[in-house]
Amino acid sequence: MGKKMPYMLGYNWVKKKDLPWNKEKLIRNVDVEGLRFRLVDAKGLVLGRLASQLSKILQGKDKPTYDPSKDRGDVVVVVNAKDIELTGRKFENKVYRWHTGYPGGLKERTVKEQWERDPTEILRRAVSGMLPKNNLRKARNRKLRIFPGPDHDFDESKVELIPYELPERGIRMTKRVAFLDQSQMPDGIQPLNREWYEKMCRLYKIANPYPKPVEDFEST
Repeated sequence: MGKKMPYMLGYNWVKKKDLPWNKEKLIRNVDVEGLRFRLVDAKGLVLGRLASQLSKILQGKDKPTYDPSKDRGDVVVVVNAKDIELTGRKFENKVYRWHTGYPGGLKERTVKEQWERDPTEILRRAVSGMLPKNNLRKARNRKLRIFPGPDHDFDESKVELIPYELPERGIRMTKRVAFLDQSQMPDGIQPLNREWYEKMCRLYKIANPYPKPVEDFEST
């Protein structure tokens, strides 16, 4: 099949995206009325953690008006997608597979090969796989706009981009760890790792005997 012919406007041939009625739309086939534009910087973020949070935003789970049968999620604009990180050896070992439908048509491509072709497709596949497999999936994928570098196509004078930061990762205890209560330590001595000690106190609901740091103390 040959290439699609451009549209004719007057005596000039133009592309579909350059038509006047399409230039006025921020995103084609998406009603952005009442939606927020969330700007996410993917530099240095782990692929799985980022994709799980973006899928929640696209579904609208961060809103009190969430309805699984309605598409009320916000628009997500991701920049620096080429600087995303993968844990372990997934960059070389993880493989995407698909079939063309013809005999012997099983194709495969590693994440490294996909990153060299189009780094935005890695995050797009991850987010799409975390969305519910229903009739709203395609509409939600349209609201995900991914750019490999720091630049994007949205005019900030027309659209208010709200920065979004991933929430702090919670600690999930696989088994109960014996907690050493150091509240009976001598005066002037405090734990060396205060952040860990305060987190353990909150986890096991124990009053922190050292609410404020003491200057010139001896750590253990």
